[in-house]
Amino acid sequence: MPGAVKAGSRPPWLGLGAAVWLQASAGTSSAFALYSHALKVALGADQSSVALLGVACNVGDSLGLLPGVVCNKLHPALLLLVAAASGFLGYGVAWLAVSGVAPALPYWLIWIALCMGSNSGAWMSTAALVTNMRNFPLSRGAVAGILKGYSGLSAAVYTAIYTGALHGSAANLLLFLTLGVSIVCLLAMYFVRPCEPSLVENSSERVHFLFVQINSALLGVYLVVATTLDRFLTLTTALNYSLIAIMVILILAPFAIPVKMTLFRSIPRKGTSAGDNDHTEPFLLPSSSEPNFGKIEDEDPADIDLLLAEGEGAVKQKRRRPKRGEDFRFREALLKADFWLLFAVFFIGVGSGVTVLNNLAQVGTAAGVVGTTISVSLFSLGNFFGRLGGGAVSDYFVRSRTLPRTVLITCTQVVMIINYLVFALGLKATLYISVAILGICYGVHFSVMVSTSSELFGLKQFGKIYNFILLANPLGALVFSSLAGYVYDHEAAKQHSVAAVAGSDHVTVCYGPSCFRLTFFVLSGMACLGTFLSVILTVRIRPVYQMLYGGGPSNQPRSSAH
Repeated sequence: MPGAVKAGSRPPWLGLGAAVWLQASAGTSSAFALYSHALKVALGADQSSVALLGVACNVGDSLGLLPGVVCNKLHPALLLLVAAASGFLGYGVAWLAVSGVAPALPYWLIWIALCMGSNSGAWMSTAALVTNMRNFPLSRGAVAGILKGYSGLSAAVYTAIYTGALHGSAANLLLFLTLGVSIVCLLAMYFVRPCEPSLVENSSERVHFLFVQINSALLGVYLVVATTLDRFLTLTTALNYSLIAIMVILILAPFAIPVKMTLFRSIPRKGTSAGDNDHTEPFLLPSSSEPNFGKIEDEDPADIDLLLAEGEGAVKQKRRRPKRGEDFRFREALLKADFWLLFAVFFIGVGSGVTVLNNLAQVGTAAGVVGTTISVSLFSLGNFFGRLGGGAVSDYFVRSRTLPRTVLITCTQVVMIINYLVFALGLKATLYISVAILGICYGVHFSVMVSTSSELFGLKQFGKIYNFILLANPLGALVFSSLAGYVYDHEAAKQHSVAAVAGSDHVTVCYGPSCFRLTFFVLSGMACLGTFLSVILTVRIRPVYQMLYGGGPSNQPRSSAH
C-alpha cells in the first residue's frame, strides 16, 4: 500500500471523516437536474440532446478505471489532486456556457466538459472508498454504506446550497461546483491516507460506526426539511445561511471521533501492553499461493535462501486460480460468470434509476409539478437511506443468516417493477413518493455492489474491479436515456407544444402521462429481467457466503490480511 503509516500514528477515523466530506462533494453528476434546463436554454437543444448531456455526467462519474488502476501505485493525495483539476476545468467550461461570459460554445465541448467535471467524482470516490475499505477490512458493509450514502446525499447538499445561498441560479451553482470541488479535494489530501488496520473487532469501533450512521441519517432528514421549507416559505438571507451552517456542522460531525480518541485515550487493560491492545498487523500479507516470510527467523539458512529466491522470481511457482472469496487479479475476475451477472444486475438497476434522475425536471413538468428541487432532494434522501441501509441491513443478514447481500437487490428490483408502473400513470399525487422509493432502490444497488464485489473477488485489486462494474451506470444511462429522450420529443411534437426561448430557437415541452409512459413500461420490463438475474446470482454465490460467514455472527470474512 503506498504511503501506509505506522499503526497508531494516525487514526483511520480521521481519514474516514475527511472521506465523508469528499463523498458529500463527489456526487456532482446527481445535481445535473438543477441546471439541465439552463443548459437546454443556453444551447437551444431538444430533450434528446439534454438527455445525452446527462449521460455525459454519468459517463464521467463512472469512468473510474484509470483511478482504479493507479490507486495501488499512487498515494491517495495524488488522486485527489487530479480530481481537483478535473472538476475545475470541466465545470468551469460549463459555467462559461450558462453564464454567457464566453461566446456560444459548441455542444460537443459542453459534453466533454461535463464528462470531465463529473469525472472528478470518480477520482474522489476511488481515493476515499478504496483507502477506507482497506483501513476497516472487517467493516466493509458499514464503510461502503456510509461513504456511498454520503455520496448519495450530494444532490440534497447541492440543492440546499442552490436554493439557500445561490438563490436558484444555475450559473452560480456551476461556479460553486468549479471552485468548491477543487477546494474540498485540496483540503482532504492531507487526511485521506492508508493506515495499518485493526484486524480484531471491538465494541468501540461498532459504537463509532453507529454514531456516523445516526449522524448521516439526521443530515439526510435535515436536508429534505430545509429544502421543503425554502420551497414553501420565504426565508430571510440570514436564516438561509444559518440552515447551511447547520448542514456544514452535521457533515463535520464524524471528525468528533478522532478528536475524542485523541483527548480521551483508552487505557490498556491490566496485564496487556499497548501493543497488544492495538490488535493490528500489516494488511497486505502474502496470500496462500505465495511464499510466506512471516517466520523465516526460525527456518534453516538454506530454506531462507530458497524462500528469498522464490520471492525475487528466481524460482517460478505456478499460481493456482483463486476461489471466490479470495483475492482475484482483475483479468481473473473478468472470466467469472458471477462478475458479469453482478455487472448486468447493476446495469439494469442503476442505469434505469439514473435515467429517471436525469429527466426529473421533465418528468415533473409532464405530471404538472412546478420546480425540481423537492424531487431532487427526495431522490437524494432515498438514495442516501438506500446506500446506508443497504450496507447495514445486508451486514445483518450476512452475519446472522449467511444470506448473500444480493438478496437485497432482488427485493429492490421487485419494488422497482411496481414503482415504474406507478410512474407510467403520470399522476402528480404519486410523483414524490415514487421518486423517494426509486432513490432507495437506486442507493441499495451501490452499497450492495461495493460489498459483494469485495467479498467475491477480494480487496487487493478492488479499485479496478469496483470501477469496472461502475461502468454499467453510464452504459445503462446511455441506453435508457436515449429511449426516454426519443419518446419525449416524439410526444412533444405530436402535441405541437412549443415554447419560444430566444430568437428563432425553441424548446419542445411535453405534458401528460404519454411523455414517459412507454419509457416506464420498458424500465419495468427490464426490472423483471434484473430480478431474474439477481436470483440466479444469489443462488450461485450462496456457498461463498456460507464459507465466509458460516461460523456465525462472530466469524469474519477472509481478506488479504489473513
